[in-house]
Amino acid sequence: MGYTAIVDYNVGNLASIRHAMDYLGAETRVTAEEAVLEKADGIILPGVGAFPDAYAQLEKRALPAVLHRMAEKKPILGICLGMQLLMSSSAEGRLTRGLDFVPGKVARIPTALKLPHIGWNALHFTTSSPLFEGIDEGAYVYFVHSFSAVAERPENVYAVTDYGAEVVAAVGSGNVYGTQFHPEKSGEVGLAILKNFVRLQK
Repeated sequence: MGYTAIVDYNVGNLASIRHAMDYLGAETRVTAEEAVLEKADGIILPGVGAFPDAYAQLEKRALPAVLHRMAEKKPILGICLGMQLLMSSSAEGRLTRGLDFVPGKVARIPTALKLPHIGWNALHFTTSSPLFEGIDEGAYVYFVHSFSAVAERPENVYAVTDYGAEVVAAVGSGNVYGTQFHPEKSGEVGLAILKNFVRLQK
């Protein structure tokens, strides 16, 4: 039986993701080892905290090059800060390069509403993606963030939400997918999204 690798680089909310995957009956490995990532059917890149610190932790483990190599042959899902790391760069704290899977940057949400944005918001789909197969337009998911992606190309934006401004909720390119929201904390809708990601690994 195959497994999904959850990348452990010291900035991720690993337990809740692993619990959600366990609930779906999907086997996981929590790891930063290249050999374990190589054998995985798919990879989840979680993340909580500040972008510059997170990218530094990826570099410390030589993971950017590994993830780029893995993305050529298997699906990768970035969650929350993990999604932001998929972008080209971030202005959080200081200008920091990202993994550059999705052309664009990460910037503070341009809203008059209170930040961080914490709570349930509706998804509005802009580009078809197998990650959201069977998910209804307007489905609610759970967000916790102050920064969000600004993609250069509309086709890389799969879903948006509204928080006093349009906020990118999901991005992707090729085998790489990202959700700004936390599917592992988004009830049945989130579990259905994670199940879709598991199906992508077949």
